[in-house]
Amino acid sequence: MADLEILYFERLKKEVQAQFLKNHTPSFDDISKWKGIDIIYFQEDLRKSAKGNISEKSFYTYFKVSPVSKLPRIDMLNLLSIYAGFQSWHDFRKNHFSDEKMLPESIENLPEIIPEDEIPAKIENPAEKNDNIGTENTVLQNNTDDNQSISVNNKISQHPEKKSLKKKIKEWLWLAISVILAIVAGILGFRDQLFSRKFYYSFIDGDRNSKINAELQVQILKENESPILYTAKPNEPFVYTTKSKSLIMVVSSPYYKTDTIRRNLETAPEAENIELKPNDYAIMLYYYSKSIKDLKRKRESLNFIISDNALIYQVYDSDDYGIETMDKQRYISLVTLPTTSLENLEVIETQNDKKTGKINMIKFRIKDDEKVQ
Repeated sequence: MADLEILYFERLKKEVQAQFLKNHTPSFDDISKWKGIDIIYFQEDLRKSAKGNISEKSFYTYFKVSPVSKLPRIDMLNLLSIYAGFQSWHDFRKNHFSDEKMLPESIENLPEIIPEDEIPAKIENPAEKNDNIGTENTVLQNNTDDNQSISVNNKISQHPEKKSLKKKIKEWLWLAISVILAIVAGILGFRDQLFSRKFYYSFIDGDRNSKINAELQVQILKENESPILYTAKPNEPFVYTTKSKSLIMVVSSPYYKTDTIRRNLETAPEAENIELKPNDYAIMLYYYSKSIKDLKRKRESLNFIISDNALIYQVYDSDDYGIETMDKQRYISLVTLPTTSLENLEVIETQNDKKTGKINMIKFRIKDDEKVQ
C-alpha cells in the first residue's frame, strides 16, 4: 500500500509539471531541474491557482528526488492536487484508480516502507518459561535450610554497640574537612564573577545618530586564542563580562562597515556609545530588493551599485542544496519580480570593491515561508 501511495504521488508530480508548462516556459521542462526563478514563478502560480504555498525546502525535498522515500503532509498533497485540477488528494487517487499507465512493470526500486504495527513482536516460548520457573523453585526449595541457618546467625550477630569517643572524633573531623572543601570549591567556582567587570556598548548609526535597528556580529579577539563570536541584538547594548585589562572587538554587519574597537579596560567607562559608519550601497541594496515600486528605476539603481563581475550567492535552507551562484543580471531579474517572496529576502553579507566602491559580493537567502491553506 505504501509503494502504491508513492506511485500516486509520482504521477501527481507529473501532472503538476504539465499544469505549469501550459502557461510558463521554465529553463527546463523537467520539474526536478527547476531552481531559482523557476521555483519562484511556480510558487506564485500555486498561490494564484490553489491559494496556498510550499517552501523552497519542501520543493527540493519532494521534487528533486524521484521516487521519494516518504509522502509529504496531507495538506501539501491536497494543495498540489487542487493545482493539478482535482478537488483533493482523495479525488486525485479516485480518478487514477483504474489508470493502467500509472502502474509500472516493477516497483523493486521503490523504498520499502513497513508500518510499525506490522513489525512482529518477539514471542516467548511458554515451555522455556515454565522450565525456568521450575528450576528456580527447585533451587529455592533445596536451599531452604541454608537460608534459615544464615537468618539465625544474623539475628545472633546483630546487637547494638555503643560508639566509642575515638570514632565520634573521626566523624566530626571528616565533617569539618568536608565543609572546608565545599567553601573552597564555592570560592573557586564564583571566582570569575567576584573579580570580573561588566561593560555595556551601544552601537550608533554614524550618519543618523540613532540606535542601529539590526543585528550586529561582534568578535572578541584574545592573544593566542581563536575569536569568540557574539550577536548584538537590535536596539540593545552589547554586554561583555571580563577580567582582562584590555579589549579588542571586531563589529560587522551587512549594512555597516566593519570596525575594530580597542579599549584599555583599566581606564575605560562601563557604558559607552560606539559609532559605526553605514555601508551606503548595502543599505540601498536592501531597500531596492524589498521595494516593488517603480521597477524601471529600481533596475537602473541596482545596475549602478552592483559591479558587473560581482559574485552573488543564494543560500538555501535545504541540506542537499545549500548554495547557488548567479550573475548580476539574473539577480536583478530575481529581485525586480513583482512577487511576495521578496518580503522574505534577507541579505546575509555584502562586500565592496575598494577602487570603485561598488558591491562585488552579495550573499542572500529567501527565508522559509511555507503556509498552506
